[in-house]
Amino acid sequence: MMTPRERLLTALSHRQPDRVPRDLGGRVTGITVGAYDALKELFGLEEQNQIMDHNQQLARPSEEALRRLGIDTRYILPGPRKGWQRHVAEDSAGYSYVDEWGIELRMPKQDGYYFDMVSHPLAELAVEDLDSYPWPDPHDPGLTEGLHEEARRLSQETDYALVGDPSASLFERAWYLRGFENFMIDLLTDECFATALLDKLLELRMAGLQDFLGQVGGYIHVIRLGDDLGQQGGPLISPPLYRRVVKPRQRELIQFVKERTDAYVFYHTCGSVVEFVADLVEIGVDILNPVQVSAKDMDPARLKAQYGDRLSFWGGVDTQHVLPHGTPEEVQKEARRRIEQLGSGGGYVLNAVHNIQPDVPPQNIMAMYGVADGEKTSSV
Repeated sequence: MMTPRERLLTALSHRQPDRVPRDLGGRVTGITVGAYDALKELFGLEEQNQIMDHNQQLARPSEEALRRLGIDTRYILPGPRKGWQRHVAEDSAGYSYVDEWGIELRMPKQDGYYFDMVSHPLAELAVEDLDSYPWPDPHDPGLTEGLHEEARRLSQETDYALVGDPSASLFERAWYLRGFENFMIDLLTDECFATALLDKLLELRMAGLQDFLGQVGGYIHVIRLGDDLGQQGGPLISPPLYRRVVKPRQRELIQFVKERTDAYVFYHTCGSVVEFVADLVEIGVDILNPVQVSAKDMDPARLKAQYGDRLSFWGGVDTQHVLPHGTPEEVQKEARRRIEQLGSGGGYVLNAVHNIQPDVPPQNIMAMYGVADGEKTSSV
């Protein structure tokens, strides 16, 4: 039997591990509070939830829960800022707050599962005002406090694979701040503003990553970056526009990371992104997540055949239909199909397509992760 660390590193080096590695616990590979509460009840665990991502309402799984699921990874996450505090307001309809970027978010009381953006602080800003905007401090000491010690402990005292999960989006963060419609218009009619904003975000991201990697870069095995480039039916922006405006800045960010760590670069993008995969490989991406199999043209077998010698795949178990609505047997069949399509010769990590949502029964979570136990080495 391989250790979890050996298993993941074997898979990511495109060699066959003893079984497919399993992952849970990151900001795009996590579990929502509602789903985690149900899982804890199934396990008989009495523990208070630790919220690791307030906007998405993600629980940080306990060590006991991760062990019961046979998870091979452990996440290193930035700590809470010291220079900013979250102040959540409540009214009759829901909860709201303004985040460290100045974005207002709101969650309804009735059927509210997460916080969503309701206002965008740069919506009316001119390009000459970007430098004077009150940007969050990328060097806030709270972000890296204790991370070196945590990473060293996990590296030396456990045999888990370590994943660094900082916040480092560019394209997404730009439209979060500007508003989606506004930023899409900027890309077509005011490229000067769009590129100035992306360059400012690149500067902030590199400053934050400099600190983060300075603390954990020698211990982590994978680092998570990402920007959603796709929607259900195709790209969010045209590939030529992406290649002219977004790709060069992503390339610079990835190069910055690779100069400071030997970790594999994990890139998260939801949606139909088959038109961008070659570009991502070209700029240094090692791992594609979440492989949204329900999106247009995201055929796992085709992706594996075309890119499997250069790219690993992380995710792939459908969260839109099978995980929430299927039986445990159907979930197991889905997971086995992904293992067969993506896991031959290594290069695959078992996980859901994005975070496990509140409507996913705990029995289905167990079925997804349990499938790897009974698989023969030749098929995983």
